[in-house]
Amino acid sequence: MMFDSIMVPVDLRHASSLAKALTIAADLAKAQNATVTYVGVTSPEPGELGHNPGEYARKLEEFAAAQAQTHGLKTTAHMIVAHDPAIDLDHKLSEAAEEIGADLIIVATHVPNVADYIWSSHGGHLANHAKASVFLVRG
Repeated sequence: MMFDSIMVPVDLRHASSLAKALTIAADLAKAQNATVTYVGVTSPEPGELGHNPGEYARKLEEFAAAQAQTHGLKTTAHMIVAHDPAIDLDHKLSEAAEEIGADLIIVATHVPNVADYIWSSHGGHLANHAKASVFLVRG
């Protein structure tokens, strides 16, 4: 098989905009008999997805279980706690890919705009720095 471990970064606040990337990940995972790990980043402070990282972790695990049920595949959840997710996100996602042994990262992305020529997108950063293959999916 080409891929054993597929990582999909998810922002649970915008799960509905991830449909295309989630479907591609599920289709590839089933074809490759791979496990999909959904990676979410939260801060230690209370937020809209939980009062603490434990609550966020439960929501991420529920999301992964729902994807497994919907698509009939093996899934796991991997939570990252970052003190400043906006600044730490790129580095933390690269670390997570190494930690879980991902050989493919599927990232939902947007159509590039002027700001992307100044500041790299998260998917672009992963494509430039991760050891794994990176599949950028425009939503």
